[in-house]
Amino acid sequence: MQLQTEYILWVHVSEFLTVGLCSIKRKKGNYLLETLRSIFEQSTREELNKMVVVVHLADPDQEWNAQVVVNIAKRFAHQILLGRLLVIHAPHEYYPSLEGLKQNFNDAKDRVKFRSKQNVDYAYLMNFAANLSTYYLMIEDDVHCAKSFFSAIRRVLESQKGSYWVTLEFSKLGYIGKLYHSSDLPQLSRFLLLFYQEMPCDWLLGHFRLLLTQREVIRFKPSLFQHIGLYSSFQGSANKLKDEDFEEDPAALPDNPPADMVTDIASFENYSPNKAYSNTEEYFWGKAPSARNSFTIVFKQPAHISRIQIQTGSEKHHEDYLQAGLVELGTQKKSDGKGCNMYNSIGLFEKGNFNRQGLENTTASAPECVRIVVTRDQSEWLIIRSISIWTKPSP
Repeated sequence: MQLQTEYILWVHVSEFLTVGLCSIKRKKGNYLLETLRSIFEQSTREELNKMVVVVHLADPDQEWNAQVVVNIAKRFAHQILLGRLLVIHAPHEYYPSLEGLKQNFNDAKDRVKFRSKQNVDYAYLMNFAANLSTYYLMIEDDVHCAKSFFSAIRRVLESQKGSYWVTLEFSKLGYIGKLYHSSDLPQLSRFLLLFYQEMPCDWLLGHFRLLLTQREVIRFKPSLFQHIGLYSSFQGSANKLKDEDFEEDPAALPDNPPADMVTDIASFENYSPNKAYSNTEEYFWGKAPSARNSFTIVFKQPAHISRIQIQTGSEKHHEDYLQAGLVELGTQKKSDGKGCNMYNSIGLFEKGNFNRQGLENTTASAPECVRIVVTRDQSEWLIIRSISIWTKPSP
């Protein structure tokens, strides 16, 4: 594939993250400049040094494209000169036919043409971005970004070290906040081109994830991107969707340093222990625990913990909470890596929940384990909905 890239001054190769988005002329409203402003204003200088933004102007109207380039250049000249903002355009003649397309799902011809072209727009964008960084984040051209979304994503990636994933999701809406390994982009680009007329892009991306054997959606809260558009890019119809999980300042997102989970509580089906530690919507579900059963987080490296929050039970299964238990910090990790030799109690669960701050000086050395201990038999099963751990930098 080749791209017309006369709008690029030079390419800044980011070592970490590329943010990609496509934009076309809308019948009502235009949010591209506001989206770009949000990306840059919500990021620190250090974050921007490890990030590059690529905009694919994908409208066939060349006059519109040229005017948008002028507007971008006026508003974001500094970012362009630093190579942090790239604008590309794939010429119309590079596109496959958009006539006589399959009308799957009883969609009208104009909708099929719109979503088929959108798949090709994304394919060219991803192909261009494949070698710019380690990770690639897709957003839409009508979003507002959370403060320091870059650092929040980086913390999540640290917590995912050693685990397999194809797509991580930081918003539940559309094609917003979807993170990929850049090494997967050539395959994903070809996949979108191969099936461009079959179905909408978000459906195709779900199939791509499954084909690469990530069975479950991995979505993190709080959401880092909010939809701000009032009108759809398709025919200008009203579209006021909002992500209620969005938070402007995601500083509350825990660090959850890399760790292994060890428990003697029998798991139910695939509700495995690691799901309690993942900051996703999944959770651990264990069969009725007995006194002295435990659930231990064993860190890969000692962690300077400042806060721990643990939530048990759920709205659907509100009886499956920890009725009596305590939390301990452990040091002197065992040689087999399945726990620690020394533990220090830091508090009790209250109504199935635990939340403690100011833990920096609780142990003589940085903790290597956090252990949840059941202190009374219970007949109900146990859901550990989330385990959140915040850390401080090493002194």
